[in-house]
Amino acid sequence: MVSLKFALIAGLGGAIGSAARYASQATAIALYGPDFPWGTLFVNVAGCFLMGIVTGLAVNRSLFGPEIRLFLATGILGGFTTFSAFALDSAFLADRNMQSSAAYVAASVIVSIAALYFGLWLAKLGA
Repeated sequence: MVSLKFALIAGLGGAIGSAARYASQATAIALYGPDFPWGTLFVNVAGCFLMGIVTGLAVNRSLFGPEIRLFLATGILGGFTTFSAFALDSAFLADRNMQSSAAYVAASVIVSIAALYFGLWLAKLGA
């Protein structure tokens, strides 16, 4: 069963991360315009970089406990970009089985984009 304490820790971090994502994307649009998703690219790259640091410090150096890791990785970075969680899962899977990691990456990207188009199509049917 999920602990309410852990859910609140992740939720608080998620709120902070979501606000940071919005601010980053709004700033990118203000600076560079809406023609290319610079803000999304930034949060994905920055989130992955920070996920590497957080996970490396937590796992390799035992710098902080599970609550802080949950707040930073699942909460803040999960709210900032779920791409960082996807990248971390891919890396951990690659350490165990490169073929499984490649299949996970390909399936995640292809099936997710297909699902988005399917959702758009279904929504258009109701319009």
